[in-house]
Amino acid sequence: MMFSPIKKMTLTAMITAITTLTSSFLFIPVGFVKAFPIQHLANILTAVLLGPAYAVTQAFLVSLIRNISGTGSIFAFPGSMFGALLAAFLYRRTQRLTFACIGEVTGTGILGSLACYPIAALLLGEKATLFGMLPAFLLSSFSGAIFAFILLKILLKNDYMKGFFHEKSTNHRRL
Repeated sequence: MMFSPIKKMTLTAMITAITTLTSSFLFIPVGFVKAFPIQHLANILTAVLLGPAYAVTQAFLVSLIRNISGTGSIFAFPGSMFGALLAAFLYRRTQRLTFACIGEVTGTGILGSLACYPIAALLLGEKATLFGMLPAFLLSSFSGAIFAFILLKILLKNDYMKGFFHEKSTNHRRL
């Protein structure tokens, strides 16, 4: 059984709400900025369970809400978007959590930080960007990927649970 789009949007909203609330309190100081591993856990969770469109929607909503509340950063969405997309793409291609986590770390930690680097250097200064933002992107995505891997292993361990998110194989062995 697959989730309907309405159920997927409801689950996306729930992950967004939990991420928004918890990431404001659970952070790791890194250089001039803070790392938020919960956001990256949510990126992978949404990418694996619901797919790329919902993962990007979740990353955008969390970024928007946190920016409106004054606890976010203008770099949150562009950085997270790469990670969410790459995590979803690699998971869809391989069906392996390891690759979803690698996608998040590569997408956010490397591609996202490189994409945000020029504007961050302009706004924050070269030193703040190099010793603050870049390590934060890497540390956030790496620690979030570890949390996500453990959580998803527990969630998807049960075949019944797996059936809610993925189409069950219809290939039967010929007699």
